[in-house]
Amino acid sequence: MSGNAAGAPWTGACVPELGGRVAVVTGANTGVGYETVRVLAERGATVVLACRSEEKARAAARRLTAAVTAARGGAGVGAGAGRVETAQLDLASMAEIRRAAEEIGARHGRIDLLINNAGVMDTPYGTTADGFELQLGINHLGHFALTGLLLPALLAAPGSRVVNVSSLAHRRGRMNFADLGYTRHYKPNAAYCRSKLANLLFTFALQRRLVAAGASTIALAAHPGYARTELFRHESASYRVVYALVAPLITHSAAGGALPSLRAATDPSARGGEYYGPGGAGEHTGDPVLVSASSKAHDVGVQERLWSESEKLTGVAFSF
Repeated sequence: MSGNAAGAPWTGACVPELGGRVAVVTGANTGVGYETVRVLAERGATVVLACRSEEKARAAARRLTAAVTAARGGAGVGAGAGRVETAQLDLASMAEIRRAAEEIGARHGRIDLLINNAGVMDTPYGTTADGFELQLGINHLGHFALTGLLLPALLAAPGSRVVNVSSLAHRRGRMNFADLGYTRHYKPNAAYCRSKLANLLFTFALQRRLVAAGASTIALAAHPGYARTELFRHESASYRVVYALVAPLITHSAAGGALPSLRAATDPSARGGEYYGPGGAGEHTGDPVLVSASSKAHDVGVQERLWSESEKLTGVAFSF
């Protein structure tokens, strides 16, 4: 089993062997999600890339299989390396989420890891197929529904984990239950911050329910810091030019951004309700460590209100 010496930085090499484990990672065809899958598969897990584009997911799976084979000295799948699978998942459609969850659940009776990684940022105003504001709909409500629908498979795997990927931006988020759809005075970044706060509110409420049910499944959260990914594609051209100039100074690679998620998902010492992020200045970059969420994220009243609203909107009720 891999691990790190006391006080040593936590790296991908610290991920223990995961043979026989099944992981589902959303938005895994690129960026942080892709790097998360690569490490999990290298350590022996069977990983399902749950992505909106089936074509992109399959292309990513081919690249990942080649990378895993190379990392294990050409041993390939079946010689200790994990298997990479795909599943089409459109988080902007409740019907498609239900279909994908049924497919994944039928394929794998038990799921050891669910990493809710997919997300969009600062999009122009839009709505999902069910009429939800796009960023809250994809980043939170879609993952809320997917988690609830996959919960039986998670509960069937002793010690399973749910990891919700949030962001430093959650600190600027504010829940407005009078206008969750952001139909008035829409601001792309404010909507993104709200969705990332929702990720943490959901994590802590889910962990409380798992404890109350006596389940061995735990819920944790992570954030990647400032990672160089495609997440900034909706920003203005001028923003992207400035970002390209300063990125080398304040960001780390997608592989570095994946480490907090990997630690939350696999570190044997991690506990339910914990939140991991980069340990460097401002939590922008650095080795993955325990970090603190804002006081807003720990407001139990807001957590419960969001849970209730999420159940109503998605039509998904969690059964523990």
